[in-house]
Amino acid sequence: MADVVWTIQRLLTWTTDFFGERGIENPRLDAEVLLSAVLGRDRMYLYVHFDEPLEAEELARFRAYVKDRAAHMPLAYVLGTREFMGLDFRVTRDTLIPRPDTEVLVECAVDFLRTRASAGAGDLCIADIGTGTGAIALSVLHYTEGAHADAVDISSAAAAVARENAERLGLAERIDVHVGDLAAPLMGRMYDMILSNPPYIPTADIGTLMPEVRGYEPHLALDGGADGLDFYRRLMVNIPAMLRDGGAIAVEVGIGEAHDVAALMETHPRIVRTETMRDLGGIERVVMGHTE
Repeated sequence: MADVVWTIQRLLTWTTDFFGERGIENPRLDAEVLLSAVLGRDRMYLYVHFDEPLEAEELARFRAYVKDRAAHMPLAYVLGTREFMGLDFRVTRDTLIPRPDTEVLVECAVDFLRTRASAGAGDLCIADIGTGTGAIALSVLHYTEGAHADAVDISSAAAAVARENAERLGLAERIDVHVGDLAAPLMGRMYDMILSNPPYIPTADIGTLMPEVRGYEPHLALDGGADGLDFYRRLMVNIPAMLRDGGAIAVEVGIGEAHDVAALMETHPRIVRTETMRDLGGIERVVMGHTE
């Protein structure tokens, strides 16, 4: 083996087989993504440089990545980054990995805020409850001119990641990241829109999740209690009272939870109507409640 020349093609073939044997869902794609990251090139580069050998340092780094991924560590944690809404976010095991489904929540918020600005509203301000990487709040700020955000997470480690992402994206002056339970650090403030992607997986279902999720992502950001609705109940106690007139609260929900979450919203006297938005898979993914 010492005489083997590890070219791009040889590495991709070996790694694809290795991942396949260990039950990795997309073995070839993951091999390509990891090797592209090591080389600092896009995946197309791999296909036109099949015979290129790796340097010893590159090979050592790739092997470390392969070891972690073969243990079902999510790609985002292996690489330390995840793309979301066209932006690059730093992720760690202290934060939930941003997912494409959550982009529906961001798009909903951007549309709402732009409409509100067009109607003459100024000094737009949003809150993001359970911010994690900051992906929701920071994406909204990136696509909404002039808005400001308060973001909260109960984990100080997650809040630190959100602050780092704000700096990376040039948005640090437009967001304040707080550590605390739900909206506790924000009491007394008023917002045009409040957003949240709270834990919504029923406790009994945590053990049935993919090994990448149940084994690596923070259960604090996943476990929504016996029926998955614990955090929605807590959110609806006083958070709608923090909305300005004509404001809205929008939350991501799990499969089959939209109806119950909408009903919880409607129990608060400030919420006069609700609506739901579906993700690309046709699943009701976002519930939005409006004030007068």
